[in-house]
Amino acid sequence: MSHPAEALDDVVHQRTRLGILVVLAEAGRAQFSFLKETLLLSDGNLSRHLTILEEAGYVTIEKGYEGKRPRTWAKITKAGRRALGGEIASLKALVGRLEESVADPAPKSSRSAQDVAG
Repeated sequence: MSHPAEALDDVVHQRTRLGILVVLAEAGRAQFSFLKETLLLSDGNLSRHLTILEEAGYVTIEKGYEGKRPRTWAKITKAGRRALGGEIASLKALVGRLEESVADPAPKSSRSAQDVAG
């Protein structure tokens, strides 16, 4: 059996990208400026992370106008929702393992190999 940390998605696990996906999962679609203000990011930093998420197929980027003002929106994709769900499941599994080890504070030397492995 593999460790739950192995299931973490390197694209999603990065703090900023995880935050972007969570905001988009809640909102469905968000304007660039909303993401920037909510996550306290610079234009360049947000743009770079959105590009990584878009290349992974986790978000789509729409450019358009609101009146005469150019706008950029990000939208989470089905693949992005699946990746976020997988990340959350992996994090829950990690926390569960830690909670189990805290609940059973026996020194590792007194545990059997099966206890440590499983």
